[in-house]
Amino acid sequence: MRGKLKYEGKGKRLYACDVAGELIQEFKDDATAFDGIKHDVIAGKGRLNCAISSFFFEKLHAAGIASHYVRKEGPVEMRIRELTMIPVEVVVRNVAAGSICKRLGLEEGMALKWPLTELFYKSDALHDPMIAVEHAELFGWATRQDIEQMRAMALKVNEVMSGMLADVGIRLIDYKLEFGRTADGAIVLGDEITPDGCRLWDAETGRKLDKDVFRRDLGGLSEAYHEVANRLGIEL
Repeated sequence: MRGKLKYEGKGKRLYACDVAGELIQEFKDDATAFDGIKHDVIAGKGRLNCAISSFFFEKLHAAGIASHYVRKEGPVEMRIRELTMIPVEVVVRNVAAGSICKRLGLEEGMALKWPLTELFYKSDALHDPMIAVEHAELFGWATRQDIEQMRAMALKVNEVMSGMLADVGIRLIDYKLEFGRTADGAIVLGDEITPDGCRLWDAETGRKLDKDVFRRDLGGLSEAYHEVANRLGIEL
């Protein structure tokens, strides 16, 4: 079903397919960190991310949150709607970790009083800098109304995913979301929702079950992702 390769990123490839307006998104086994400085190929990672992302998109659809997801197409492939991507990522934080600790001198693991949303300009060359709404408006990346809608959707995702993960003993620490416009102009979720882009900690021990395992050399990445999938009851 794959046609011409249309895009290749660090963790995925996008191919044209047999239906106009749809693409095949293939998940790669590559693991990267620090803007690609650290790189490895981990057998089975693409299969795990495809299964986990498909699971989350299906649960979000059931909760009324629209995305580009159509269906899981194969072990490492999902069929998606083609979007015009908005170059603004929304990061939702429930607990202080990662870059916010460095920026603000916070202790990792500090629970936030309410979910915090932050905006970042999607640019590998610029290392995805943090931006304000005014930047998005001024440079034509998104309107204030677009940002409000994206933030509202991101917080709804937080509500659904936090509860789902808490039920299996996992804390949703933070995550990033990307959005795009459909052919009729509607804003929907795009990209992926996997442990590559979410921080997931065991609720009792704080053990990391996400890409920080790879970033910090904390053990086997595949084993951590397998544990997330198994706890959620995802068939691989």
